[in-house]
Amino acid sequence: MSGKADKGLSDRTCRVLDYGERQEEKGRQQFARDVLLGFFRSPKSIPSRHFYDEEGNRLFQKIMDLPEYYLTDCELEILETHRERITGHLGGQAFNLVELGAGDGKKTRVLLSHFCERDLDFRYVPIDICKPALLQLIDICGRDLPGVPIDGLVSEYFDGLAWLSGLNDRRNVVLFLGSNIGNFNASEARVFLRSLWSSLNDGDLVLIGFDLKKDIELLMRAYNDPQGVTAQFNLNLLRRINRELGGDFQVESFEHYSTYDVLSGAMESYLVSRARQSVFIESLRMRFAFEAWEPIHTEVSHKYLAGEISSMADETGFEVVDELSDSRGWFLDSLWRVRKPLTRPARA
Repeated sequence: MSGKADKGLSDRTCRVLDYGERQEEKGRQQFARDVLLGFFRSPKSIPSRHFYDEEGNRLFQKIMDLPEYYLTDCELEILETHRERITGHLGGQAFNLVELGAGDGKKTRVLLSHFCERDLDFRYVPIDICKPALLQLIDICGRDLPGVPIDGLVSEYFDGLAWLSGLNDRRNVVLFLGSNIGNFNASEARVFLRSLWSSLNDGDLVLIGFDLKKDIELLMRAYNDPQGVTAQFNLNLLRRINRELGGDFQVESFEHYSTYDVLSGAMESYLVSRARQSVFIESLRMRFAFEAWEPIHTEVSHKYLAGEISSMADETGFEVVDELSDSRGWFLDSLWRVRKPLTRPARA
């Protein structure tokens, strides 16, 4: 791999975009606003994007290693089995391998290692709002894959993509793995994908992970593991409110509950109050009442049929280039190309 540095990029850096020293405070303010809005809804809710503070990231890494959580193994199998096939779609030109919400990069390292072996000219650009997680990822990749140029961006996804697109003329190959797309409902997913389309150039590629519809008992076990790790991951939202917003949640008075909605085709996760109680949140200067067995909605994880995936691509400006599945047919990584119309010539 050539490892040439582009203007504005340097090997193994982690840069913060548009946040400066107030990054953490701005994040806390957004968290407070989302909690306030969510607790005025019925049912009460907390957006799932707030799962991923430092402790939430640590717990999610444990979830991915659980035997019941099949998604990780399925996608690892796909990337290991089809890495040469993926490489064949890159066309031999220099590119940025951009990852949205990379986590520990366990699956991505399959591709990084393969691209290095093939001596491809690429740069790895993980984008994540959580700086500690991004720094940890850069350290891991630096240890395991010292030949890979890395430029981690601490930013919102589309801010990072916009900054990157104005920096050089490399093709972007975007990874959105792990069925993260499933955390959006149907309309939200289309808004997200259209925004992604708008942030990219004609011919750029996107590899998106989709968890497919399957046996409901299998799904239930994946989101209700007997070790209780998923429960702690969910309950960490309340602990985070206590830590960052001055809440006085008695975490042990809530329990984790996940179920499958056959109408929406999604796993739904909740925190359920075990007793009638009230909670004060200092940063909001407000007290919130909870009835016994009242739920707080925390996560939705949609599962898909293959036909739904191709329709989403077409509706949001992409064309499906390839579809890669695991041997059991439980998971699908779909490779899409950005399709943008030619600019019409001005009238004479």
